[in-house]
Amino acid sequence: MTALFNKIKEVTDLDGIAGYEYNIRNFLRTKITPLVDQVSTDGLGGIFGLKNNQNENAPRIMTAAHMDEVGFMVSEIKEDGTFRVISIGSWNPLVVSSQRFTLYTRHQTSIPIISGSVPPHFLHSNNSTGSLPKIEDVVFDGGFANKEEAISYGVSPGDIIVPKSQAVLTANHKNIISKAWDNRYGILMITELLENLKDQALNNTLIAGANVQEEVGLRGAHISTTKFNPEIFLAVDCSPAGDVYGGQGKIGEGPLIRFFDPGHIMLKNMRDFLLTTAEEAGIPYQYYAAKGGTDAGAAHLKHEGIPSTTIGVCARYIHSHQTLYAMDDFVQAQTFLQAIIKKLDRSTVDLIKEY
Repeated sequence: MTALFNKIKEVTDLDGIAGYEYNIRNFLRTKITPLVDQVSTDGLGGIFGLKNNQNENAPRIMTAAHMDEVGFMVSEIKEDGTFRVISIGSWNPLVVSSQRFTLYTRHQTSIPIISGSVPPHFLHSNNSTGSLPKIEDVVFDGGFANKEEAISYGVSPGDIIVPKSQAVLTANHKNIISKAWDNRYGILMITELLENLKDQALNNTLIAGANVQEEVGLRGAHISTTKFNPEIFLAVDCSPAGDVYGGQGKIGEGPLIRFFDPGHIMLKNMRDFLLTTAEEAGIPYQYYAAKGGTDAGAAHLKHEGIPSTTIGVCARYIHSHQTLYAMDDFVQAQTFLQAIIKKLDRSTVDLIKEY
């Protein structure tokens, strides 16, 4: 598993929030260009590699991760040199304080900063036990003496702030702790898929890559599905594990059969196809009803309707600095995705779309 850990560390160490996915896009472009017939981008910055098919009747299959992780953006520089922020993607305020971040200026300079917290000494002196902070009230601090000094180092409103964290193995060497497995999981799934399929002939035209701005409303998927017009859309994304809270999604138990979320209900024929494929390939899976959405929710409403699903895994404590997840889940999900892509020929796609 050492090689897999190194690949995971490489992708999770990348920094990029919605609208600023260039690090991840550049990584993807380098990785996928030798593996596909052509590379294409959309107007918002989504990037996809195409494996073309000479058969004009071959179905168009799109599998897409998303490049963005959750983070923040500077909204205001205070006179004392500290910052206030707006969240880019959803955050639980309880996990924001007392953490390290990297701030990127418009000139790509990286500046170490921290999120502030109120020491218990101050709480006691004010006869207060504290309350749940609002994101916009959390102090972000780079150690600048005042506003003028912060500006002199290139800081300005609109600069992005990304969690500072590095991947480590757990003691049993089964799991990894890192930031951004949502959705660097998907990025690595795409590169590994194309690497494993590079010398194989498929019964479809494969469009594989990643969207932008998923964490702020599934925006990139609207654009890419409009551009590439697939017949089947497969989001590749990470969901929150509920195992330690008595809910669905247990790390180490295999990929998720995500049959419901607030923006997407899996079609019966798609469900049957996924279950049959997993069972034939001997892939463990678990059922999952989600409370959040993925790019499948946007994609399935485009054009005349695109049958869609999510090939996902779960991880504990997502949308924070420290996410914990199982390496074997990635291995099983990759095997599952390859089996799905290989089976999606014209007759299978027509069966999924049969009503």
